[in-house]
Amino acid sequence: MTQAIRGAVTGRATPVPFATRVLLTCGAVAGPLFLGVGFIGGLTRTGFDFTRNAISQLSLGSLGWIQIASFLITGTLVITGAAGLRRAIGHTAGGTWAPRLVGVFGASFLLAGVFTADAGAGFPAGTPNGPAALSGHGTVHMLSGTVGYVALCAAFFVLARHFTAQGQRGWALAYRLLPVGVIAGFAASATAVAAFTAAAGLGLLALTAAIVRLASSAPTTQQ
Repeated sequence: MTQAIRGAVTGRATPVPFATRVLLTCGAVAGPLFLGVGFIGGLTRTGFDFTRNAISQLSLGSLGWIQIASFLITGTLVITGAAGLRRAIGHTAGGTWAPRLVGVFGASFLLAGVFTADAGAGFPAGTPNGPAALSGHGTVHMLSGTVGYVALCAAFFVLARHFTAQGQRGWALAYRLLPVGVIAGFAASATAVAAFTAAAGLGLLALTAAIVRLASSAPTTQQ
C-alpha cells in the first residue's frame, strides 16, 4: 500500500505485487490454453472440421470430457484473472467494471462446460451433416456464450478507458476497435463457422494481451 501511494505521488508506476501477478498470470494463460486444447482436438477427432464445426462441439462424444474440462478450467482461470485485475487496477479509471465484466466472461465458460453444445454438421462422427437441432442444454450453451462475449466486448471498452487514462493511446484505440472485430466475426458465423471460431479466438487472445500489459506495472491514475 505504501508503495502504491508513493507511486501515485511521484507519478511513476510501481511493480505489481507477486500475489496479484499470480492471479493475472492465471487469467493470461486461459485463452491460449482453451484455444490450444481446441486446436489439437479439432485436428485429432474423427469427423471434426473447423470449416463446419465449432470448438464447443468437441465436448461431445467419448473424448468430450477433455473439452468439457477445458471449458471449466478456462472459466476458473478467467475468474481468477478477474480477481487479479481488481487488485491491479481497481483504484483506476475503469477498474470497477472491467474485472466484473471479465468475471462474467469466465462464468460463461463454466456454464458452457456444464451445458454442452448440440451435435450437428457431421460431428460427432456419424451425425447427419445438416445443422444441429437446438436442444435445451444447447440453448443454454449458446446463450451463455453470447452473454459472455458481450460482457467481454464491454470489458474491452472499459479497458480502453483505463488505457486512455494511463496515456496509452495505442492500446486504448485497439481496445475500442477489438469489439467491432469480435462482433463482426460472430455476425459472419451464420454463413461461415470459421468466422465464429476466429472471433472467439480474437477475444480470448486480446484478453490475454490486456492482462499481460496490465501485469507489467501498477497504474497510478486514480478514479
